[in-house]
Amino acid sequence: MDGAIGMIHRGHKAAAEGVERLTRDWLPGLAARLVFASVLLVYFWQSGLTKLGEGALGFLMPSDGAYAQILPGVMDAAGYDVTQIPFFPYGLIVLLGTWAEFVLPLLVVLGLFTRVASVGMLGFLAVMTVVDITGHHVEAETIGAFFDANPGSVIADQRLMWAFPLLILALMGPGRISLDAWLGARMRKRATYY
Repeated sequence: MDGAIGMIHRGHKAAAEGVERLTRDWLPGLAARLVFASVLLVYFWQSGLTKLGEGALGFLMPSDGAYAQILPGVMDAAGYDVTQIPFFPYGLIVLLGTWAEFVLPLLVVLGLFTRVASVGMLGFLAVMTVVDITGHHVEAETIGAFFDANPGSVIADQRLMWAFPLLILALMGPGRISLDAWLGARMRKRATYY
C-alpha cells in the first residue's frame, strides 16, 4: 500500500510542479489583473466620474458630491458649503482621492508600476472602508463579519475579496504579460548597448 500511495504522491507532486513551472511567471499576475479589471475597473471609474466637477476642467475641481463622499464629517461641519472647506488639506485630499479612482485602477490593469499601484489601491480600499464605517455610518449588516455564515456583506466579505488580487500583485508583481515586464526588457536591452 505504501508503494502505491508513494507513487501517487510523486506523480501528483511532479504534475503540480510542472504546471507551476509553466505558469508562475505569467498566470498569477495576469489572472489577478483580469479579475481586478472585470470586477472593479468600471466600478472605480464610475465612482470617480461622480466626483468630477463640471466642464473641461472638472478634473481639477471636484464636485460637491466628491466632498460629501470622501469627507462626510468635514462637509457636514461646513454646512454642506464647499467654499467653507479649506483646500489644504481637505480639498487636496478630495482632489487626490478623485484622481486615484482613475489612475490607480488603470495602472493595475495595464500592469504599469503594478506593485506601487496595488499597494495604493489597498490603501484606498482601507480608507474607503474607514470612511464608510465612521463617516457614512453604515449598518452592522452592511459591515458584516469574518467567519460568519453570511458571505455577502458589502464591507468585510466583499472588500476582502477585492483586496486579494491586489495583494497577489503587490507581492508577486504583474507577471510577464504586462507593461512593467515590457519596459523592464527594453531597459535591459538598452543597458546592453552602453
